[in-house]
Amino acid sequence: MPPAMTDLLDIWVDHSPLAGHASDQITVDFLLPTGIYIQMDVPREATIQHIKLLLWKQAQSFPLFPALGEMESHMFECVNQAAVHEELEDETRRLCDIRPFLPVLKLVTRNCGRAERLLDSKIGVLIGKGLHELDAINDQEVKDFRSKMFRMSEERMQRVQMMTWMEWLQACFSPQLETSGGATITDGVAERPADLKVIIHFDQSQVRVLHPVTPYIRLCIQVKEPPHLTLVHTSTVKAMFDKEISAIGAVVSRKSSNPPLPLPPKRRQVQTCVWDVSSLFKIVLVSGSKVNAEETAKVQVRAGLFHGTELLCKPAVSSESSGRSDHTWKDSTLEFDIAVCDLPRMTRLCFAIYAVMDKVKKKSGKKKKKKKKKCLSWVNTMVFDYKGQLKTGDIILHCWSSFPDELEEMLNPIGTIQTNPYTENATALHIHFPEYSSHPIIFPPFDKVRHANADHKCKKFHIELKEIMERDPLSQLCENEKDLIWTLRYDCRENFPQSLPKLLLSVKWSKHEDMAQLQALLQIWPKLSPRDALELLDFNYPDQYVREYAVGCLSDMSDEELSQYLLQLVQVLRYEPYYDCALTHFLLQRAQGNRKIGHFLFWHLRSEIHMPAVSVQFALILEAYCRGSIPHIEVLKKQVEALSKLKSVNELIKLGTIKNARSKTKEAMLTKEAMMTCLRQSGYSETLSDLHSPLNPNILLSGINVEKCRYMDSKMKPLWIVYNNKLLGGDTRGIIFKNGDDLRQDMLTLQILRLMDLLWKEANLDLRIVPYGCLATGDRAGLIEVVSSADTIANIQLTSSNVAAAAAFNKDALLNWLKERNSGDALERAIEEFTLSCAGYCVATYVLGIGDRHSDNIMVRSTGQLFHIDFGHILGNFKSKFGIKRERVPFILTHDFIHVIQQGKTGYTEKFGSFRQYCEEAYLILRKNGTLFITLFALMLTAGLPELTSVKDIQYLKDSLALGKTDDEALKQFRQKFDEALRESWTTKVNWMAHNVAKDNRS
Repeated sequence: MPPAMTDLLDIWVDHSPLAGHASDQITVDFLLPTGIYIQMDVPREATIQHIKLLLWKQAQSFPLFPALGEMESHMFECVNQAAVHEELEDETRRLCDIRPFLPVLKLVTRNCGRAERLLDSKIGVLIGKGLHELDAINDQEVKDFRSKMFRMSEERMQRVQMMTWMEWLQACFSPQLETSGGATITDGVAERPADLKVIIHFDQSQVRVLHPVTPYIRLCIQVKEPPHLTLVHTSTVKAMFDKEISAIGAVVSRKSSNPPLPLPPKRRQVQTCVWDVSSLFKIVLVSGSKVNAEETAKVQVRAGLFHGTELLCKPAVSSESSGRSDHTWKDSTLEFDIAVCDLPRMTRLCFAIYAVMDKVKKKSGKKKKKKKKKCLSWVNTMVFDYKGQLKTGDIILHCWSSFPDELEEMLNPIGTIQTNPYTENATALHIHFPEYSSHPIIFPPFDKVRHANADHKCKKFHIELKEIMERDPLSQLCENEKDLIWTLRYDCRENFPQSLPKLLLSVKWSKHEDMAQLQALLQIWPKLSPRDALELLDFNYPDQYVREYAVGCLSDMSDEELSQYLLQLVQVLRYEPYYDCALTHFLLQRAQGNRKIGHFLFWHLRSEIHMPAVSVQFALILEAYCRGSIPHIEVLKKQVEALSKLKSVNELIKLGTIKNARSKTKEAMLTKEAMMTCLRQSGYSETLSDLHSPLNPNILLSGINVEKCRYMDSKMKPLWIVYNNKLLGGDTRGIIFKNGDDLRQDMLTLQILRLMDLLWKEANLDLRIVPYGCLATGDRAGLIEVVSSADTIANIQLTSSNVAAAAAFNKDALLNWLKERNSGDALERAIEEFTLSCAGYCVATYVLGIGDRHSDNIMVRSTGQLFHIDFGHILGNFKSKFGIKRERVPFILTHDFIHVIQQGKTGYTEKFGSFRQYCEEAYLILRKNGTLFITLFALMLTAGLPELTSVKDIQYLKDSLALGKTDDEALKQFRQKFDEALRESWTTKVNWMAHNVAKDNRS
């Protein structure tokens, strides 16, 4: 990796106040293919095309100029900020946007068609991984996947070229239509129907009209904002269509009108079915290198065969080997107590290399030796390759040194099957897969398996089966129950089709006869609802055909529902051992059919491209998406460039605060000036203007309001960027850019809050939740939506008192704040909004175990809606000080909240009774959907979130929802916790007071 760019950063920032006045010109070294070196000053904001023209004029006065040939046959390349060679095929980019690591440009000769090179270059820059890196991977699976995706993408682009402009509009920008049974929108008082006023923009005029309800308008009414619609002339839409078709044609139209003759069919290769091989499975340990063990330690290798998290047989352990770095083992063959014929298709072979050391313990005056085992590294690989063929021959596995704390017998079956790409320093395990047959051993295809007795039924023990199926779906099954479910599997299919997960947990995956029976049964199993099918994508169900069945069920999802679960579906890709799988095809198909889904699929993948375990997989899917959505590339490219600019501004501010740390006043002046100067530069303002918001692609961010922009006074100096919005009558829209904070946990929590809101509304309970936008866009970087007309409880309290300690005791502060902003019916609506939203967040924070709750991360809108921010602590991982937890109860319900709910009245009022009823109703609705919440968190287990690393972390959710208990028992538990919150409200207030005092002292 290159050294830190703190001192060189100012090269690409014009007029930086931190470095003094900088010239508009920058000195660049040019290296020509003729061996000539030219140094020349060029404009910092010039395009590559303009710079090449300047160089060509300059090169005419140097030797060997005629040898260069045509200017268009050459392009520049540079070393970028990631210390990787980057080809600058897209010559419309500006030098200050490219920001080479050093100002050196090398002129090279193009070696293929311009259109192909330009597209490849754009895709490489866009996804954050050059396609030459994928070209260099010597892996047949990667080559086959790219070839298949390339063909499918071109076919899709050709189909788009054949569309009419109306068909194109429908396909790319599918409208969100209200169902005919949509509920009537009310004004929040006495359930009166609301007047739906919509502002129509046409030729810069505004006309107020009544309009039928659509989901967008419904949302606007709910958040008390007037809906804005813009009438667009059909000629404008047709021009957009023509532009996109032209962009596609520049790449796709190059195909020859005379396709090459097909290759002669290959001779059918003789194959052996894996179910015919009765030999025990074994592998050979050849050697291990760079093990990095202590000299006195003995090194062993443990290997286990897993199907999901189920261990198929007893692990095999090698003999001990001495040495520090390189190892060979005497008994090099590891044999497993399972026949090859009984290996499931998705069997994982998991290895752990560990050191065995003598640990001396003194007991009763005697020294006792005890063996201590320390895991050094781990690695996983599949037993069958991506074509379903049993692996044979030698393979070198580069291991991972970081591993979870809770490894069962030091094996990590839930870990990636990708090997460590950083091979230079990684432990290398050389193994050999023996041959069991002279022919390739193949797993039988899904559609070839048939069951002879598909009508088999067994009514015995039907009552017991019914009791098992109606039990809590998360309850554990004993072996006798699993045997009963498997025996009555056809009865399950007819009467309990939603019980498929329980049936799959009852299969003996180490028996190929059971696997064959299951494959036959899956072909006739009824479709599950999409929500139920999500569970089948969990790591506990790794079978390829089960996952294909689950994806088939997901195809019934609407685009809106798919968007709701997209975050989990992207993380589920980590479980998929092969690049070419049903889930990848499904996500690409739906993303390329709906631009909004494509937008979020792009960002969910792009934000994790830096992670070694998924870097290649996610890059391959991103490349496939871009090739099948060529017009979308330019839109996404603008967003990537804008985020790069914001990161530069943030780094400049951090650099300024370090240089001027002694003088806080001077620091603030310099960094604020630096930020304003950057944002006013044409290179920044043009890039940051007129782009589709990464938080919501339906929103077009016009121009930055530089005067209102600032940075926030926290460690990572987040940027508060304010945009003017042409459609909101001079109103503004704010976004927060964070660089240095992991937003993925916040993003997950807000997604779950959004789902809770949806489930409540489905049950006709609108609790006025504000799940604001949050999107991780890169390595510890991302964006957060600014909620308009809102302030923190801390600020509201402080405005009512000069002393923070006294502010915490002022129960009238919040109610007075709402009264200042609302009067008459509006105040009544605001208090009702507060009551509903307070109930919603009380229940949500209780169920999700959201911690670190204080007056700085709870906000209120002027319309009355209360909402929480900053979700760094979830699932009961509460902060503590001196061993004492800050949260004594899992509800935040203070006296000033109750004071607002009761409209300033004392004693137990009818209003508070309604609030309590809202809470209980909301809790029972969430309980009914408990399995869905458990599933969504379980699907995130391998995401690497700080507070979600094992099934134990999800246990908090199961306990808070009281799953496994009756509704009466659960409600009793909930009421007890609620009453504890009321009793502790005074203590909570004292805690908040201490927080505010500490905040005052820091100021």
